[in-house]
Amino acid sequence: MDVAELSHLIEDYGKDIYGFCCKLTRDKHQADDLYQETFLKAVELCHRIEKSKNPKSFLIGIAANIWKNQWRKMGWRHRIAKFVPFQDCSNDISYMDNLATPEDIMLDNELDTMVNMALESLSDRLKIPLYMYYTAEMSVEEIASALKIPTGTVKSRLYKGRKEIKRYLEGEGYEGF
Repeated sequence: MDVAELSHLIEDYGKDIYGFCCKLTRDKHQADDLYQETFLKAVELCHRIEKSKNPKSFLIGIAANIWKNQWRKMGWRHRIAKFVPFQDCSNDISYMDNLATPEDIMLDNELDTMVNMALESLSDRLKIPLYMYYTAEMSVEEIASALKIPTGTVKSRLYKGRKEIKRYLEGEGYEGF
């Protein structure tokens, strides 16, 4: 694959990868940096990207590995990694439709906030596969190949992550999850 074909990948998967970067970093500026570093690394590795083998998972795997390396370096330098407060960098999605009541909108926003807090409490080991599965809409096999781990491990981490989120939400008074 050459650089021209890589620009087509950016057009096809750029929004998905940027959304993944936003969810992972929880900060617009860090997401921008991670997004740029991902595609810089992709330019270096463009000879390894095969269009027939789902390049989206390859690119998201690059982003996840860069993020893990950054956290490892920061943790090494500071011995304790500081958490960045959540700032949603996705487009403002309007929940206002003709059928939604203000109460429904408030409950949805509250639930979203609680789920995000639950995700914050998870380790990257559980959080990254969840983001890849739900945000980037990747299959278990694609996540496994991107993170270079067995599919059983991905399934296990997804299960444990969901279980931890459920436990957190039940502890906060939400039932039926």
